[in-house]
Amino acid sequence: MKIHTEYLTLHTKTKRAYVHLTPQVEAALKKAGIKDGMILVSAMHITAAVYVNDNEGGLIKDIDQWLETLAPLRQDYQHHQTGENNGDAHLKSLIIHHEVIVPVTNGKLDFGPWQQIFYAEFDGQRDKRVIIKVMGE
Repeated sequence: MKIHTEYLTLHTKTKRAYVHLTPQVEAALKKAGIKDGMILVSAMHITAAVYVNDNEGGLIKDIDQWLETLAPLRQDYQHHQTGENNGDAHLKSLIIHHEVIVPVTNGKLDFGPWQQIFYAEFDGQRDKRVIIKVMGE
């Protein structure tokens, strides 16, 4: 089995952002040179997430609004008593989750129609890392 690992460093311009990662994941797959296996893509921070969905601007705005409804930016989170002010970012990350695993078949990401990989940032404007781990034959 071959294993190939890459780290991406992302620095968003805004506190909340959604970054299309499929091209970077495909590049890592090409470097790894596997035909069949899996790729793990994981946010290495507790205020970020990785998910698979459609790369459509309206849907991305809908996801952002939905998350803001479920975990709104507000000042009364217990977490803020620690000196932090990102309680909503931690909750948003839990809702989406921090990682995805995508199958690889015949040297390509084995997606369904419209599926793409995204990084979701909920406490940005600083460096954050994502790990891409390609495993297979």
